[in-house]
Amino acid sequence: MKYSRIPKGTRDFSSIEMNKRNYLIKIIRNCFELFGYYSIETPSFENISTLFGKYGEEGEYLMFKLLHSGNFLKKGISDFLTKRKKNQENIIDFTKNFTEKISNKALRYDLTVPFVRYVVMHRNEIIFPFKRYQIQPVWRADQPQKQKGRFREFYQCDADIIGYSSLSLWQEIEFIQLCDEIFTKLKFPITININHRDILWGLLEISGIENHLWKNFTTSLDKWNKIGRHSVKKEMLRKGISSKSFEKIAYFFDMKENFSKKKESLNVAFRSSKRGKNGIKDLSFIFLKIKNLSLKSTTKLEWNLSLARGMNYYTGTIFEIFPNNNKSENYYSIGGGGRYDNLASLFGMKNISGVGVSLGLDRIYLAMEKENLFQTISNFPSKVLFINFGDEEVLYAYKMINFLRKKGISTQLYPNAVKINKQFKYANENNIPFTISIGKNEMEKNKIRVKNIKKRIEIEYDNINDVANQLIKIY
Repeated sequence: MKYSRIPKGTRDFSSIEMNKRNYLIKIIRNCFELFGYYSIETPSFENISTLFGKYGEEGEYLMFKLLHSGNFLKKGISDFLTKRKKNQENIIDFTKNFTEKISNKALRYDLTVPFVRYVVMHRNEIIFPFKRYQIQPVWRADQPQKQKGRFREFYQCDADIIGYSSLSLWQEIEFIQLCDEIFTKLKFPITININHRDILWGLLEISGIENHLWKNFTTSLDKWNKIGRHSVKKEMLRKGISSKSFEKIAYFFDMKENFSKKKESLNVAFRSSKRGKNGIKDLSFIFLKIKNLSLKSTTKLEWNLSLARGMNYYTGTIFEIFPNNNKSENYYSIGGGGRYDNLASLFGMKNISGVGVSLGLDRIYLAMEKENLFQTISNFPSKVLFINFGDEEVLYAYKMINFLRKKGISTQLYPNAVKINKQFKYANENNIPFTISIGKNEMEKNKIRVKNIKKRIEIEYDNINDVANQLIKIY
């Protein structure tokens, strides 16, 4: 017998798992709205022209492209192969043209690029600066087996602000405060690592690394805390960065000093780097203001000089969020973000500045599960199951069922009048804590029999109001 399977990197979620996920989404959404962000949604797939050229080579390699469907695809392939025979194109041009012929759409890779596309399309309808949030799935053709918490389909929870001219650095401070609020509500201690792309440019300049190797430099550097100094050096050498250039700046990435000491060392090194000094100036502003505003005791803000982030569109401050007690062997972020001042110009809209944060719902879930932070979340779908004794009894009980539901108490009726023990077993196996029994005897005496399934205690009540008050008090 052949068993059905789901694609690699995707998951089914049980009702218990969904209960926890919905709890996370509710807190994140409430905090987004508390900080003044408005909800929008964008399609699950976009035109390839919208997505390509925004993420870098790796992003485009991991994008899920969608084939044309139906007769269009069949006819398109047939026509193209006929032309191929006549024109005899070289294999590179043939592959490129053939791909474009059969696919011009892709599943979204993140929520930021579709958001900027949305802003450009609706620029005459929205009010700037525009603050939005999205909680939707994204897709990447990744290798899930390589790292825990890596999936091909996963949810991102994004909040962004976008406006004309350059947004002030208070936006970065707002996002740090927002993350602080969310994870404090989740009782989840975090570290926010922050850096600046101009500081990385400054290091590139003083090291003698050529500008065209910028992407190679930042992609390798971003792995410093994951694979270590030795492996990063090997990777950079393989990508054309000299050992001499690497050693000129490696000292800075090893520094364990506080912000002031790092700032002092880099200010000396950046005497001739305008961009480097600008990055330090921005971070100094953020650290000073955050110090005055203060964060909760469970949130730490640290300057991580090796933080680079992979997306091409970042231009200024960048940050990533990690669990505080994360072990080195499970080193992965649960969120990140930064400033992108040029992304809208790729869509033909100039002088637009954006800053945003993206939280990985699935990684937050896994990290909280590992630390047993869901213990206070109730795992039952309903609080009450009404036992089904037959049509007459159900009709009598229905006023009570509706009353409890109006009070916000999740209540269900067993669908058939089967053996009572089977109904009690159903309640127990589905984590429904209470049953209510109203048979002919209870109807005659105007009584309501409530049973606590776990404790095996039954109590009789005279009216449904008392039952509701007791259930609300307990849960």
